Amino acid sequence: MRRQWIKLTVIAVAASALPLLAAAQSAAKTPTWPSQPLRIIVGFPGGSSPDLTARTLAEPLSKALGQPVIVENKVGAGGNIAADHVAKATDNHTLGLMINGNLTTAKLLNPKLPYDPLRDLLPVSLVGVSPLVLMAPKTAPGTNAQTFLAAAKQAGSTWNYGSPGVGTVGHIGMELFKSKTGTQPVHVPYPGYAQVATAMIGGQLQLSMLPPALAMAQVKGDKLRAIGVTSSGRSALAPELPSMAEVGVPDFNLEIWNAVAAPKSMPPAIVAQLAALVSDIARTPEVRQKLFAQGWQVVGSSPEGMTKRIQADTLLFGGIIKTLGVANQ
Repeated sequence: MRRQWIKLTVIAVAASALPLLAAAQSAAKTPTWPSQPLRIIVGFPGGSSPDLTARTLAEPLSKALGQPVIVENKVGAGGNIAADHVAKATDNHTLGLMINGNLTTAKLLNPKLPYDPLRDLLPVSLVGVSPLVLMAPKTAPGTNAQTFLAAAKQAGSTWNYGSPGVGTVGHIGMELFKSKTGTQPVHVPYPGYAQVATAMIGGQLQLSMLPPALAMAQVKGDKLRAIGVTSSGRSALAPELPSMAEVGVPDFNLEIWNAVAAPKSMPPAIVAQLAALVSDIARTPEVRQKLFAQGWQVVGSSPEGMTKRIQADTLLFGGIIKTLGVANQ
């Protein structure tokens, strides 16, 4: 009887292990991820701030994953063409390096947008944050910030300002600036911040808000003039520049940020793996230094942390859009 009981027990244990063995064999046959090169889609031109960030992350991400990471530029509509491309990707190997607007205000500004940031995209990791710098041509009137702002107010709609597209922080920030200062420059959208700077140097624009790295390069090259940063206080990225409050524009605090996002179809396990990798890579001393030189203070976040930032900025920028009637200006 004892032998029969042992035999039955062995058979039962073996039988119970069969499903686990089958599952293990099935998993072993499933290709590991990533199984092909990854693509990071950027909605702005080569050399732009998002493009540089994507390329800074691409090499260490490729080493960590053992696959090439290719940066592709799909320019237009303030980055929304690229965001739509990412939203529709189904290969589990496509990511986007995006700015605030693509993940917050895009649908508020254009209800006909072909993608919905909340429905079609997944936050992966916030990479870096930065204020903008209010810029003017080198030959702008006024000997200081206050006299320049007085000249801008007097100019009315004869002045133009540039941004990298409708709904970007460069656009919304300037509209908020107009409402707080009584100035009325006309919006002219460009493909990216670099093109805005070029237009300012060429005399087509009299105002803009540029990322610190680009702004300070123009100032050091004696091509443009910096008025102040859009943060509530001075920024470590450009500590020599006054805040908006210091130049007479109180309660002004706007930041740009960039982040990695994925299609909604990407499996949660892959998103979690990518979030940890991107966050860790961004915080390494080498990458942190590169991003700082590009004008970013590194954050590196979990998908949950990025979701909270999206929610907060959607509320902030949404309020500005509704209050000021900013839509396709």
